[in-house]
Amino acid sequence: MIDSSTKKPLCVSTAGDASPYIMLPVEQVDEVRALLDAHDISYWVDEHAISIDGEPEVTVVNLGRDVDPDAVQSILDGAKSK
Repeated sequence: MIDSSTKKPLCVSTAGDASPYIMLPVEQVDEVRALLDAHDISYWVDEHAISIDGEPEVTVVNLGRDVDPDAVQSILDGAKSK
């Protein structure tokens, strides 16, 4: 799946001690949620979104600690953006 703002693939981040997460444009949250729901992947969406220098707002989809980030990345890579 391609990030609508950067035109680069969405990536699952595993940096630091936090659970895996996906940073994405707010406009793609519903599409990613539907994809994660379809694969029974546990997640929650941050309630805050940010915009820097007038760019589109971005937010974070946090994946559960028991979620395999490589499997989610594979799902994202196989999905086509609307």
